Amino acid sequence: MDSSFPPSSASRGPRRRDRHGRGMRGPVAPPQVPISASRAESFADLVQDSVDRLERRWPQLADVDFMVLDVPGGGTAPDAWQDEPVPLGTAVGAKDGRPPVVVVYRRPVEIRSKGREERALLVHEVVVEQVAELLGLTPESVDPRYGEE
Repeated sequence: MDSSFPPSSASRGPRRRDRHGRGMRGPVAPPQVPISASRAESFADLVQDSVDRLERRWPQLADVDFMVLDVPGGGTAPDAWQDEPVPLGTAVGAKDGRPPVVVVYRRPVEIRSKGREERALLVHEVVVEQVAELLGLTPESVDPRYGEE
């Protein structure tokens, strides 16, 4: 009796190649290539680039902690924001011996931007606005190119 089914894989031994004979599948890109970075890591890199750009002009920003959070509020309900827009970032001054903190919210920024370049510009604007609020200055005085790009 001839069977039309191939022999079971257990009888063939360990599988060394895929079924098309091209070898096992590996990662799409090596880890050092930007495509392999997650969206959160890429966003954090955009924030860090913006901070580095501002720290050259404002050395006192070295004492400020910059953070990226996914969404504002943590456990607050979205119903609380119906009367006002969802914040893109926030700044908290130093208190109780803790350094000042600037927070950029990843998901609201990503939703409002279409591509990487637009996202980078929006991230920089948010960081500049929050730093200006923290320092008590206008955004134009923190970064003279604010709003031009």
